[in-house]
Amino acid sequence: MHPRPSTRKIVLGRLAIIVTIVAWFLYLLTTIFRQFIEGPQSNFRFTVEAISYVLVVTFLTFSALMYLVARQGALNRFRDHTRVPRGQLDRHFDNYDKAITVLIPSYAEEPAIVRYTMWSAALQEFPSLNVVLLIDDNPNPTDPTTLERLNETRALADEIVDTLAEPAAHFRAGYEQWLADRPRSTTPEHAETVAGYYREAAEWLETMAEREAITDHVAEFFATQVLMNLASDLRLNLLALNAAVELGESPDAERISELYRRLVWIFTASAFTFERKRYASLSQEANKAMNLNSYISLMGGSYNIEHTAGGDILVEHDERNPEPAELTFPDTEYLLTLDADSQLLRDYCIRLVYLLEQPENENVAVTQTPYSSFRGAPTRIERIAGATTDLQHILHQGMTYYGATFWVGANAVIRKRALLDIAETQTVGGFVINTYIQDRTVIEDTESSVDLGTHGWTLVNYPERLSYSATPPDFGSLIVQRRRWANGGLIIMPKLLQQIRARRRTDDRMRMGERLLRVNYLMSIAWASFGLLFLLFYPYDSRLLSPLVFIAALPYFLAMGSDLRDCGHRFSDIFRIYGFNLVLLPVNLAGVFKSFQQALTSEKIPFARTPKVSDRTASPAWFVLMPVLIVAFSLLTLWRDATIGHWGNAAFAAFNAVLATWAIYSYIGVKNSVVDFVLGIENWLYVDAKPKPSAQNGDITVEGVAATPAVQWESILYHGDRRLNRDLRRTSDRRRRLTKTSK
Repeated sequence: MHPRPSTRKIVLGRLAIIVTIVAWFLYLLTTIFRQFIEGPQSNFRFTVEAISYVLVVTFLTFSALMYLVARQGALNRFRDHTRVPRGQLDRHFDNYDKAITVLIPSYAEEPAIVRYTMWSAALQEFPSLNVVLLIDDNPNPTDPTTLERLNETRALADEIVDTLAEPAAHFRAGYEQWLADRPRSTTPEHAETVAGYYREAAEWLETMAEREAITDHVAEFFATQVLMNLASDLRLNLLALNAAVELGESPDAERISELYRRLVWIFTASAFTFERKRYASLSQEANKAMNLNSYISLMGGSYNIEHTAGGDILVEHDERNPEPAELTFPDTEYLLTLDADSQLLRDYCIRLVYLLEQPENENVAVTQTPYSSFRGAPTRIERIAGATTDLQHILHQGMTYYGATFWVGANAVIRKRALLDIAETQTVGGFVINTYIQDRTVIEDTESSVDLGTHGWTLVNYPERLSYSATPPDFGSLIVQRRRWANGGLIIMPKLLQQIRARRRTDDRMRMGERLLRVNYLMSIAWASFGLLFLLFYPYDSRLLSPLVFIAALPYFLAMGSDLRDCGHRFSDIFRIYGFNLVLLPVNLAGVFKSFQQALTSEKIPFARTPKVSDRTASPAWFVLMPVLIVAFSLLTLWRDATIGHWGNAAFAAFNAVLATWAIYSYIGVKNSVVDFVLGIENWLYVDAKPKPSAQNGDITVEGVAATPAVQWESILYHGDRRLNRDLRRTSDRRRRLTKTSK
């Protein structure tokens, strides 16, 4: 749980908001308005500079203000949050008949990382839990290394089921024996018996943790926070039961039944894999959303596999057919989407589902705990990226306070009924494709949040840290992640404006706080990137500068430093994060421009997976060169402003040059920068030669004529004539009569 904030911290947070607003207003009054009223006659250039500078300062101050507002909402939630007692949870799930399906989309992930994720899901306490690994790799790779990794990933589900089979059967047998012999009144012997089962469960988890190979901080987190944390919780129950036995007492029969059920639920889970790319009848779009949508569309149905020339397709099973269906997909009330590089702590499922089933939350479609970063990252860039992730956790918690929750995507518990409300259906190539989670942008969770709001659903963040996710270990993989995050907000913005207009005509009007936070969430990367670009590269008139701009930004940095310290980081990380954002400026701009491109072309952008591999990911040459240019131009600005006495601009340029230089050295590396730049130039200059087609077995050959492919009769009969009349004008048309001439 989050520590309860003090009254002093809450009051200081409110003062920070007031200081930011007052400083911005005074800047406009004492600097901008004064220059136009009392200053020398202004020319066109100064007027344009003043307007653009005010816009930049206003947008940046607005984003800082939204940080403080969201943070204040988070502090209020942490202060008011009271955890539901364990006994209340057990009573709520007594005679429970609903189930949950955990969907883990995976693409080219390391099997060890996926294993941690699947185990953290399989050990969740829930009456009926299905874990499904959605593998999106090419099902028939030609590379031996890739095939070996894929087979290891495919084997994970069976490994988990086989490992859990023995303890699950043991605890289920104990529970059934208790139900068969259940007395009207309990004795200390009954408490001692169930205590023995809890001891065995804790020892089983501790043994598994001891056998784990601790190769990195992610493996250590799995062993200590997932396995040992659950074992410690079971040992706490063991302590209570032993204390009752020593006092000659025992919990009542109903409570002992709940204790038995808990062990059965923890160690019972089904797990299997599904690969949509094996079936031509499912969407082949290269993104995570359609990987999830493909499986969700099959839930509750039974199918047979039909082999065609176009590939295997899934055909609905005819109920009149006495033969059983080849594939059956169970339907469940709830879905849990979980990224393949994330891990869940104990009680995640049971507490979030309990939240959804409270009467006041009947319109909540999605609940989640915004993920935090794994502790103990070995690299500077991973640690700072993790620090920004922890800050985002706080901001998302605060956005819920104002009703402005966005679906983060790494983990969430979802009502399937809500997804059915926003579903869209289209026919592609003769196959019906259902879309529940929109794949129009690569931030599919954000767009789906707006869709759910338009249909009357809401979203809620559970105010605890129960989920953790990996952060990019190097600059190359960070580029992939942050460029993806920067792409899509501009495209989703019209949908949000449409929702705002629609809700004006209802009793559920969008409040100002929610409206401002949502707009900032979608647009801040765009305007902050362009604003910082102008501040770095345009020589604004020194008359526009004022200490009030610094005072307006100061509460933001002080609050961020306080939040970093509360999350286990250093207060001084505010400077490292600033340098971090400087080197990411071209990455964010690239994502924004990609949004413009997508808006103009209406093309979908393939989902770019964030690499989480042991080897370093090479960075594109452009993104390595741009931070160096930022440093060079900052030094040039420093020299120019120092020579003409513009000391405010000179100080800002020096600050940027120092922090950007440190960021390049710490996060990218001088050697890595040179290697990636040279590699990027080489890849641009040289292109691999395409292999020449070679004759295959069964090809029809004519003496003196190159081999041509054999007629694929199955493909022709299945697809039909796809060439229309285009090839009728070609002498090489394969449908012409083949003749053999001899001299």
